[in-house]
Amino acid sequence: MVSDEKILDAYRLMASGEGVFCEPASAAGVAGLLKHSEAGLDLEGKKVVCIITGSGLKDPDLANEIEPTWMEEYPPDLAAVEQALSVE
Repeated sequence: MVSDEKILDAYRLMASGEGVFCEPASAAGVAGLLKHSEAGLDLEGKKVVCIITGSGLKDPDLANEIEPTWMEEYPPDLAAVEQALSVE
């Protein structure tokens, strides 16, 4: 069992860290996994799968309410976008 707060934390983490825009209910599995990991579950060398079945488009108002933790603006220029996406 995880709290709504932990589900929203997982929702934000998935969006900002993985680029996955899911509905909050889909983030519950990730929140549970994080909870077990924080409690000492050793996942070293193991593969873990969390099924994300719901799109964030099911609850777009929530995404608009949550303030992004970081955001950078780029000019509408292909070269600027390519430079922003380059891995150095």
